[in-house]
Amino acid sequence: MAEYNALLKKTLKTLLDEKKYPTLKDILVTMNPADIAAVFEDLEEERIPLLFRLLPKELAAECFVEMEPDRQELLIRGFSDLELRDLLGELYVDDAADLVEEMPANVVKRILAQADPQTRREINQILRYPENSAGSIMTTEYVSLRPSMTVAEAISRIRKTGVDKETIYTCYITEDRRLLGFVTVKDLLLTEDDDTPVSAVMDENVISVSTMADQEEVAQMLSRYNFLALPVVDTDGRMVGIVTFDDAMDVLEEETTEDMEIMAAITPSEKPYLRSNAWELFKHRIPWLMLLMVSATFTGMIITGFESALAAQVVLTAFIPMLMDTGGNSGSQSSVTVIRALSLGELAFTDLPAVIWKEIQTAVLCGSALAMLCFVKIMLVDKLLLGSTDITVLTAAVVCFTMAVTVLVAKVIGCTLPMCAKKLGFDPAVMASPFITTIVDALSLLVYFGVAQVLLF
Repeated sequence: MAEYNALLKKTLKTLLDEKKYPTLKDILVTMNPADIAAVFEDLEEERIPLLFRLLPKELAAECFVEMEPDRQELLIRGFSDLELRDLLGELYVDDAADLVEEMPANVVKRILAQADPQTRREINQILRYPENSAGSIMTTEYVSLRPSMTVAEAISRIRKTGVDKETIYTCYITEDRRLLGFVTVKDLLLTEDDDTPVSAVMDENVISVSTMADQEEVAQMLSRYNFLALPVVDTDGRMVGIVTFDDAMDVLEEETTEDMEIMAAITPSEKPYLRSNAWELFKHRIPWLMLLMVSATFTGMIITGFESALAAQVVLTAFIPMLMDTGGNSGSQSSVTVIRALSLGELAFTDLPAVIWKEIQTAVLCGSALAMLCFVKIMLVDKLLLGSTDITVLTAAVVCFTMAVTVLVAKVIGCTLPMCAKKLGFDPAVMASPFITTIVDALSLLVYFGVAQVLLF
Protein backbone atom coordinates (compact mmCIF):
# COMPACT_ATOMS: atom_id res chain seq x y z
CA MET A 1 0.00 0.00 0.00
CA ALA A 2 2.82 2.40 0.85
CA GLU A 3 4.49 1.67 -2.50
CA TYR A 4 1.21 2.27 -4.32
CA ASN A 5 0.70 5.62 -2.54
CA ALA A 6 4.26 6.69 -3.35
CA LEU A 7 3.76 5.80 -7.04
CA LEU A 8 0.43 7.62 -7.13
CA LYS A 9 1.94 10.79 -5.64
CA LYS A 10 4.79 10.65 -8.15
CA THR A 11 2.32 10.27 -11.04
CA LEU A 12 0.20 13.20 -9.89
CA LYS A 13 3.26 15.43 -9.52
CA THR A 14 4.42 14.46 -13.02
CA LEU A 15 1.02 15.33 -14.49
CA LEU A 16 1.09 18.63 -12.61
CA ASP A 17 4.56 19.40 -13.97
CA GLU A 18 3.41 18.64 -17.50
CA LYS A 19 0.23 20.71 -16.99
CA LYS A 20 -2.04 17.83 -17.97
CA TYR A 21 -4.88 19.18 -15.85
CA PRO A 22 -7.81 17.22 -17.42
CA THR A 23 -6.01 13.91 -16.82
CA LEU A 24 -5.06 15.04 -13.34
CA LYS A 25 -8.68 15.90 -12.53
CA ASP A 26 -9.90 12.54 -13.85
CA ILE A 27 -7.55 10.75 -11.44
CA LEU A 28 -8.34 12.97 -8.45
CA VAL A 29 -12.11 12.43 -8.64
CA THR A 30 -11.55 8.67 -8.23
CA MET A 31 -9.47 9.11 -5.05
CA ASN A 32 -10.48 9.17 -1.41
CA PRO A 33 -10.39 12.67 0.18
CA ALA A 34 -7.86 11.51 2.79
CA ASP A 35 -5.52 10.27 0.06
CA ILE A 36 -5.82 13.55 -1.82
CA ALA A 37 -5.03 15.44 1.40
CA ALA A 38 -1.90 13.30 1.78
CA VAL A 39 -0.80 14.40 -1.71
CA PHE A 40 -1.19 18.05 -0.65
CA GLU A 41 1.15 17.45 2.28
CA ASP A 42 4.02 16.66 -0.10
CA LEU A 43 3.36 19.50 -2.56
CA GLU A 44 5.17 22.82 -2.73
CA GLU A 45 3.00 25.55 -1.22
CA GLU A 46 2.67 27.54 -4.46
CA ARG A 47 1.18 24.53 -6.28
CA ILE A 48 -1.46 23.65 -3.68
CA PRO A 49 -4.13 26.23 -4.73
CA LEU A 50 -3.90 25.12 -8.36
CA LEU A 51 -4.43 21.45 -7.56
CA PHE A 52 -7.20 22.26 -5.07
CA ARG A 53 -9.15 24.23 -7.66
CA LEU A 54 -9.22 21.19 -9.95
CA LEU A 55 -11.41 19.34 -7.45
CA PRO A 56 -15.23 19.34 -7.68
CA LYS A 57 -16.85 21.45 -4.97
CA GLU A 58 -18.04 18.60 -2.70
CA LEU A 59 -14.80 16.61 -3.02
CA ALA A 60 -12.79 19.75 -2.38
CA ALA A 61 -14.64 20.33 0.91
CA GLU A 62 -14.12 16.72 2.03
CA CYS A 63 -10.44 16.94 1.15
CA PHE A 64 -10.09 20.29 2.93
CA VAL A 65 -11.35 18.76 6.20
CA GLU A 66 -8.65 16.07 6.01
CA MET A 67 -5.78 18.54 5.50
CA GLU A 68 -3.39 19.80 8.16
CA PRO A 69 -4.14 23.27 9.62
CA ASP A 70 -1.16 24.94 7.96
CA ARG A 71 -2.32 23.79 4.52
CA GLN A 72 -5.87 24.90 5.30
CA GLU A 73 -4.65 28.35 6.31
CA LEU A 74 -2.59 28.62 3.13
CA LEU A 75 -5.63 27.89 0.99
CA ILE A 76 -7.95 30.23 2.90
CA ARG A 77 -5.52 33.10 2.49
CA GLY A 78 -5.52 32.47 -1.26
CA PHE A 79 -9.30 32.09 -1.60
CA SER A 80 -11.52 34.84 -2.92
CA ASP A 81 -14.54 35.68 -0.75
CA LEU A 82 -16.77 33.72 -3.11
CA GLU A 83 -14.54 30.64 -2.98
CA LEU A 84 -14.41 30.78 0.81
CA ARG A 85 -18.20 31.18 1.01
CA ASP A 86 -18.73 28.18 -1.27
CA LEU A 87 -16.32 26.06 0.77
CA LEU A 88 -18.01 26.93 4.06
CA GLY A 89 -21.35 26.06 2.51
CA GLU A 90 -20.07 22.52 1.86
CA LEU A 91 -18.58 21.96 5.34
CA TYR A 92 -20.48 20.36 8.19
CA VAL A 93 -20.89 22.67 11.18
CA ASP A 94 -18.58 20.66 13.46
CA ASP A 95 -15.84 20.75 10.82
CA ALA A 96 -16.34 24.51 10.42
CA ALA A 97 -16.09 24.93 14.21
CA ASP A 98 -12.85 22.90 14.27
CA LEU A 99 -11.50 25.13 11.50
CA VAL A 100 -12.31 28.28 13.48
CA GLU A 101 -10.58 26.85 16.56
CA GLU A 102 -7.37 26.07 14.68
CA MET A 103 -6.96 29.22 12.59
CA PRO A 104 -5.31 32.51 13.69
CA ALA A 105 -7.57 35.40 14.67
CA ASN A 106 -7.35 37.30 11.37
CA VAL A 107 -8.30 34.18 9.39
CA VAL A 108 -11.14 33.39 11.80
CA LYS A 109 -12.54 36.89 11.32
CA ARG A 110 -12.65 36.35 7.56
CA ILE A 111 -14.20 32.89 7.91
CA LEU A 112 -17.02 34.15 10.11
CA ALA A 113 -17.60 37.11 7.80
CA GLN A 114 -18.21 34.77 4.85
CA ALA A 115 -20.32 32.22 6.75
CA ASP A 116 -24.11 32.61 6.60
CA PRO A 117 -25.88 33.76 9.82
CA GLN A 118 -27.23 30.29 10.64
CA THR A 119 -23.78 28.71 10.32
CA ARG A 120 -22.24 31.45 12.47
CA ARG A 121 -24.80 30.84 15.22
CA GLU A 122 -24.17 27.09 15.18
CA ILE A 123 -20.38 27.56 15.19
CA ASN A 124 -20.62 29.93 18.14
CA GLN A 125 -22.89 27.48 19.94
CA ILE A 126 -20.29 24.69 19.62
CA LEU A 127 -17.40 26.97 20.58
CA ARG A 128 -19.15 27.94 23.84
CA TYR A 129 -18.69 24.46 25.24
CA PRO A 130 -15.51 23.58 27.16
CA GLU A 131 -12.63 22.07 25.24
CA ASN A 132 -12.63 18.24 25.20
CA SER A 133 -16.36 18.08 26.04
CA ALA A 134 -19.07 16.33 24.02
CA GLY A 135 -20.51 19.73 23.11
CA SER A 136 -17.23 20.83 21.56
CA ILE A 137 -17.05 17.87 19.13
CA MET A 138 -20.75 17.45 18.28
CA THR A 139 -22.49 18.53 15.12
CA THR A 140 -25.88 20.23 15.17
CA GLU A 141 -26.82 18.70 11.82
CA TYR A 142 -28.97 15.61 12.44
CA VAL A 143 -32.33 14.26 11.27
CA SER A 144 -35.13 15.00 13.70
CA LEU A 145 -38.58 13.42 13.36
CA ARG A 146 -41.84 13.94 15.24
CA PRO A 147 -43.51 10.94 16.93
CA SER A 148 -46.83 11.73 15.23
CA MET A 149 -45.35 11.37 11.73
CA THR A 150 -46.18 8.33 9.65
CA VAL A 151 -43.41 6.20 8.19
CA ALA A 152 -44.08 7.66 4.74
CA GLU A 153 -43.84 11.22 6.09
CA ALA A 154 -40.63 10.38 7.92
CA ILE A 155 -39.00 8.97 4.77
CA SER A 156 -40.13 12.03 2.82
CA ARG A 157 -38.57 14.33 5.43
CA ILE A 158 -35.30 12.39 5.33
CA ARG A 159 -35.19 12.80 1.55
CA LYS A 160 -35.75 16.55 1.81
CA THR A 161 -33.39 17.37 4.69
CA GLY A 162 -30.88 14.50 4.68
CA VAL A 163 -28.62 15.95 2.01
CA ASP A 164 -27.27 18.52 4.49
CA LYS A 165 -26.95 16.12 7.42
CA GLU A 166 -23.75 14.37 8.44
CA THR A 167 -25.56 11.06 8.92
CA ILE A 168 -29.11 9.97 8.12
CA TYR A 169 -29.02 6.31 9.13
CA THR A 170 -30.05 7.04 12.72
CA CYS A 171 -32.91 9.53 13.10
CA TYR A 172 -33.96 11.00 16.43
CA ILE A 173 -37.53 11.40 17.61
CA THR A 174 -38.06 14.69 19.42
CA GLU A 175 -40.96 16.77 20.66
CA ASP A 176 -40.30 20.38 21.65
CA ARG A 177 -36.62 19.38 21.19
CA ARG A 178 -36.89 16.79 23.97
CA LEU A 179 -35.36 13.46 23.00
CA LEU A 180 -37.95 10.66 23.05
CA GLY A 181 -36.22 7.90 21.13
CA PHE A 182 -34.58 6.97 17.85
CA VAL A 183 -35.33 5.02 14.70
CA THR A 184 -33.06 3.75 11.95
CA VAL A 185 -33.67 4.12 8.23
CA LYS A 186 -33.64 0.32 8.06
CA ASP A 187 -36.58 0.17 10.49
CA LEU A 188 -38.52 2.70 8.42
CA LEU A 189 -37.86 0.98 5.08
CA LEU A 190 -38.81 -2.45 6.42
CA THR A 191 -42.10 -1.27 7.95
CA GLU A 192 -44.80 -2.72 5.68
CA ASP A 193 -47.52 -0.16 6.40
CA ASP A 194 -46.46 3.35 5.38
CA ASP A 195 -49.22 4.78 7.59
CA THR A 196 -47.68 3.35 10.76
CA PRO A 197 -46.79 6.19 13.17
CA VAL A 198 -43.10 6.66 13.90
CA SER A 199 -43.87 6.34 17.63
CA ALA A 200 -44.80 2.69 17.02
CA VAL A 201 -41.48 1.95 15.30
CA MET A 202 -39.05 3.98 17.42
CA ASP A 203 -36.86 2.62 20.18
CA GLU A 204 -37.42 4.52 23.43
CA ASN A 205 -34.34 3.08 25.14
CA VAL A 206 -32.08 5.75 23.75
CA ILE A 207 -28.61 6.32 25.19
CA SER A 208 -27.48 9.93 25.24
CA VAL A 209 -24.69 12.03 26.75
CA SER A 210 -24.54 15.47 28.31
CA THR A 211 -22.93 18.38 26.49
CA MET A 212 -20.38 18.51 29.34
CA ALA A 213 -19.41 14.83 29.14
CA ASP A 214 -15.72 14.18 28.50
CA GLN A 215 -15.03 13.54 24.82
CA GLU A 216 -12.98 10.44 25.59
CA GLU A 217 -15.90 8.90 27.50
CA VAL A 218 -18.19 9.66 24.55
CA ALA A 219 -15.78 7.96 22.15
CA GLN A 220 -15.61 4.91 24.42
CA MET A 221 -19.42 4.72 24.53
CA LEU A 222 -19.63 4.77 20.73
CA SER A 223 -17.10 1.95 20.62
CA ARG A 224 -18.79 -0.06 23.38
CA TYR A 225 -22.29 0.11 21.91
CA ASN A 226 -21.23 0.06 18.22
CA PHE A 227 -23.25 3.20 17.51
CA LEU A 228 -22.76 5.28 14.38
CA ALA A 229 -23.79 8.39 16.31
CA LEU A 230 -24.64 9.37 19.87
CA PRO A 231 -27.20 12.08 20.75
CA VAL A 232 -26.07 15.00 22.92
CA VAL A 233 -28.56 16.69 25.27
CA ASP A 234 -28.32 19.79 27.45
CA THR A 235 -29.05 20.00 31.18
CA ASP A 236 -32.79 20.28 30.47
CA GLY A 237 -32.84 17.12 28.37
CA ARG A 238 -33.20 18.98 25.08
CA MET A 239 -31.33 17.52 22.14
CA VAL A 240 -28.68 19.86 20.77
CA GLY A 241 -26.57 17.66 18.49
CA ILE A 242 -24.89 14.33 17.81
CA VAL A 243 -21.36 12.97 18.02
CA THR A 244 -20.57 10.79 15.01
CA PHE A 245 -18.30 7.77 14.89
CA ASP A 246 -15.68 9.47 12.70
CA ASP A 247 -15.33 12.27 15.25
CA ALA A 248 -14.94 9.68 18.00
CA MET A 249 -12.13 8.02 16.03
CA ASP A 250 -10.34 11.38 15.84
CA VAL A 251 -10.77 11.83 19.60
CA LEU A 252 -9.34 8.40 20.37
CA GLU A 253 -6.36 9.03 18.11
CA GLU A 254 -5.78 12.43 19.71
CA GLU A 255 -6.10 11.12 23.27
CA THR A 256 -3.89 8.10 22.58
CA THR A 257 -1.20 10.28 21.01
CA GLU A 258 -1.35 12.67 23.95
CA ASP A 259 -1.05 9.81 26.47
CA MET A 260 1.92 8.34 24.62
CA GLU A 261 3.70 11.70 24.60
CA ILE A 262 3.01 12.32 28.29
CA MET A 263 4.14 8.80 29.19
CA ALA A 264 7.40 9.50 27.37
CA ALA A 265 7.83 12.79 29.31
CA ILE A 266 7.07 15.03 26.33
CA THR A 267 4.68 17.97 26.34
CA PRO A 268 1.90 17.10 23.84
CA SER A 269 2.16 18.74 20.43
CA GLU A 270 -0.55 19.26 17.83
CA LYS A 271 1.90 19.26 14.92
CA PRO A 272 2.95 16.10 13.05
CA TYR A 273 6.54 15.07 13.70
CA LEU A 274 7.88 15.96 10.24
CA ARG A 275 6.30 19.44 10.46
CA SER A 276 7.90 20.18 13.82
CA ASN A 277 11.32 21.82 13.69
CA ALA A 278 14.14 21.13 16.13
CA TRP A 279 13.33 24.20 18.24
CA GLU A 280 9.72 23.10 18.73
CA LEU A 281 10.80 19.59 19.69
CA PHE A 282 13.31 21.11 22.13
CA LYS A 283 10.58 23.20 23.80
CA HIS A 284 8.34 20.17 24.24
CA ARG A 285 11.04 17.93 25.67
CA ILE A 286 13.42 20.08 27.74
CA PRO A 287 11.07 20.99 30.64
CA TRP A 288 10.49 17.33 31.50
CA LEU A 289 14.15 16.44 31.05
CA MET A 290 15.14 19.25 33.42
CA LEU A 291 12.57 18.17 35.99
CA LEU A 292 13.65 14.53 35.83
CA MET A 293 17.31 15.49 35.98
CA VAL A 294 16.73 17.51 39.15
CA SER A 295 14.60 14.76 40.67
CA ALA A 296 17.46 12.31 40.07
CA THR A 297 19.44 14.38 42.59
CA PHE A 298 17.78 12.32 45.33
CA THR A 299 19.37 9.18 43.92
CA GLY A 300 22.78 10.84 44.09
CA MET A 301 22.14 11.96 47.66
CA ILE A 302 21.33 8.39 48.70
CA ILE A 303 24.53 7.02 47.13
CA THR A 304 26.55 9.79 48.78
CA GLY A 305 24.95 8.99 52.14
CA PHE A 306 26.18 5.40 51.92
CA GLU A 307 29.61 6.30 50.54
CA SER A 308 31.45 4.77 53.47
CA ALA A 309 29.57 1.51 53.11
CA LEU A 310 30.35 1.40 49.41
CA ALA A 311 34.02 2.03 50.15
CA ALA A 312 34.05 -1.03 52.41
CA GLN A 313 32.20 -3.20 49.91
CA VAL A 314 33.10 -1.79 46.49
CA VAL A 315 31.59 -4.84 44.76
CA LEU A 316 28.13 -3.60 45.68
CA THR A 317 28.53 -0.73 43.23
CA ALA A 318 28.58 -3.09 40.25
CA PHE A 319 25.01 -4.24 40.89
CA ILE A 320 23.39 -0.79 41.30
CA PRO A 321 22.53 -0.32 37.57
CA MET A 322 20.96 -3.81 37.37
CA LEU A 323 18.77 -3.22 40.43
CA MET A 324 17.70 0.27 39.34
CA ASP A 325 16.90 -0.86 35.78
CA THR A 326 14.93 -3.89 36.95
CA GLY A 327 12.95 -1.77 39.40
CA GLY A 328 12.20 0.86 36.76
CA ASN A 329 11.13 -1.75 34.23
CA SER A 330 8.89 -3.49 36.75
CA GLY A 331 7.21 -0.23 37.73
CA SER A 332 6.74 0.74 34.08
CA GLN A 333 5.00 -2.56 33.32
CA SER A 334 2.46 -2.00 36.09
CA SER A 335 1.90 1.69 35.38
CA VAL A 336 1.38 1.21 31.64
CA THR A 337 -1.06 -1.66 32.25
CA VAL A 338 -3.07 0.36 34.78
CA ILE A 339 -3.02 3.55 32.69
CA ARG A 340 -4.35 1.62 29.70
CA ALA A 341 -7.12 0.07 31.81
CA LEU A 342 -8.04 3.50 33.19
CA SER A 343 -8.22 5.02 29.71
CA LEU A 344 -10.57 2.22 28.59
CA GLY A 345 -12.78 2.70 31.63
CA GLU A 346 -12.00 -0.78 32.95
CA LEU A 347 -10.80 0.48 36.35
CA ALA A 348 -12.12 2.89 38.97
CA PHE A 349 -10.48 4.16 42.17
CA THR A 350 -12.61 1.72 44.16
CA ASP A 351 -10.71 -1.10 42.45
CA LEU A 352 -7.40 0.04 43.98
CA PRO A 353 -7.24 -2.66 46.73
CA ALA A 354 -7.90 -5.41 44.16
CA VAL A 355 -5.31 -3.93 41.79
CA ILE A 356 -2.68 -3.70 44.54
CA TRP A 357 -3.32 -7.27 45.65
CA LYS A 358 -3.04 -8.55 42.07
CA GLU A 359 0.21 -6.65 41.53
CA ILE A 360 1.62 -7.99 44.82
CA GLN A 361 0.91 -11.54 43.68
CA THR A 362 2.50 -10.82 40.31
CA ALA A 363 5.48 -9.15 42.01
CA VAL A 364 6.11 -12.18 44.22
CA LEU A 365 6.21 -14.45 41.18
CA CYS A 366 8.33 -12.08 39.08
CA GLY A 367 10.60 -11.14 41.99
CA SER A 368 11.24 -14.78 42.94
CA ALA A 369 12.06 -15.78 39.36
CA LEU A 370 14.36 -12.79 38.86
CA ALA A 371 16.08 -13.31 42.22
CA MET A 372 16.86 -16.96 41.46
CA LEU A 373 18.14 -16.13 37.98
CA CYS A 374 20.17 -13.26 39.42
CA PHE A 375 21.78 -15.56 42.02
CA VAL A 376 22.84 -18.03 39.34
CA LYS A 377 24.14 -15.20 37.15
CA ILE A 378 26.20 -13.65 39.97
CA MET A 379 27.75 -16.93 41.10
CA LEU A 380 28.48 -18.29 37.62
CA VAL A 381 29.25 -15.22 35.54
CA ASP A 382 30.51 -12.60 37.98
CA LYS A 383 32.32 -14.92 40.42
CA LEU A 384 33.52 -17.86 38.31
CA LEU A 385 33.80 -16.57 34.73
CA LEU A 386 34.86 -13.00 35.53
CA GLY A 387 36.86 -14.09 38.56
CA SER A 388 35.57 -11.50 41.04
CA THR A 389 37.02 -12.61 44.39
CA ASP A 390 35.02 -10.03 46.38
CA ILE A 391 31.71 -11.75 45.62
CA THR A 392 30.48 -14.13 48.30
CA VAL A 393 27.29 -16.11 48.71
CA LEU A 394 26.14 -13.52 51.25
CA THR A 395 26.81 -10.69 48.79
CA ALA A 396 24.76 -12.49 46.13
CA ALA A 397 21.99 -13.06 48.67
CA VAL A 398 21.88 -9.31 49.47
CA VAL A 399 21.58 -8.42 45.77
CA CYS A 400 18.92 -11.07 45.11
CA PHE A 401 16.84 -10.19 48.15
CA THR A 402 17.01 -6.52 47.20
CA MET A 403 15.88 -7.35 43.69
CA ALA A 404 12.82 -9.23 44.93
CA VAL A 405 11.85 -6.39 47.28
CA THR A 406 12.52 -3.79 44.57
CA VAL A 407 10.19 -5.56 42.12
CA LEU A 408 7.48 -5.69 44.81
CA VAL A 409 7.83 -2.00 45.69
CA ALA A 410 8.02 -0.97 42.03
CA LYS A 411 4.87 -2.82 41.03
CA VAL A 412 2.86 -1.47 43.97
CA ILE A 413 3.98 2.10 43.22
CA GLY A 414 3.46 1.58 39.49
CA CYS A 415 -0.18 0.60 39.93
CA THR A 416 -1.02 3.02 42.77
CA LEU A 417 0.26 6.36 41.46
CA PRO A 418 -1.76 6.43 38.19
CA MET A 419 -4.99 5.58 40.02
CA CYS A 420 -4.34 8.25 42.65
CA ALA A 421 -3.58 10.78 39.92
CA LYS A 422 -6.87 9.93 38.21
CA LYS A 423 -8.73 10.33 41.50
CA LEU A 424 -7.18 13.77 42.03
CA GLY A 425 -8.19 14.89 38.55
CA PHE A 426 -4.79 14.60 36.86
CA ASP A 427 -3.97 12.69 33.71
CA PRO A 428 -2.78 9.26 34.91
CA ALA A 429 -0.33 9.15 31.98
CA VAL A 430 1.80 11.67 33.90
CA MET A 431 2.60 8.89 36.36
CA ALA A 432 4.25 6.75 33.72
CA SER A 433 7.76 5.48 33.13
CA PRO A 434 9.90 8.58 33.87
CA PHE A 435 8.38 9.43 37.26
CA ILE A 436 7.90 5.82 38.30
CA THR A 437 11.51 5.05 37.40
CA THR A 438 12.85 8.03 39.36
CA ILE A 439 10.89 7.09 42.49
CA VAL A 440 11.73 3.40 42.27
CA ASP A 441 15.43 4.15 41.71
CA ALA A 442 15.60 6.00 45.00
CA LEU A 443 13.65 3.36 46.91
CA SER A 444 15.65 0.47 45.46
CA LEU A 445 18.89 2.10 46.61
CA LEU A 446 17.50 2.63 50.11
CA VAL A 447 16.47 -1.04 50.29
CA TYR A 448 19.81 -2.19 48.83
CA PHE A 449 22.00 -0.28 51.22
CA GLY A 450 19.71 -0.97 54.17
CA VAL A 451 19.89 -4.73 53.61
CA ALA A 452 23.63 -4.55 52.97
CA GLN A 453 24.25 -2.71 56.22
CA VAL A 454 22.32 -5.32 58.18
CA LEU A 455 23.88 -8.39 56.57
CA LEU A 456 27.37 -7.30 55.53
CA PHE A 457 28.56 -4.72 58.06
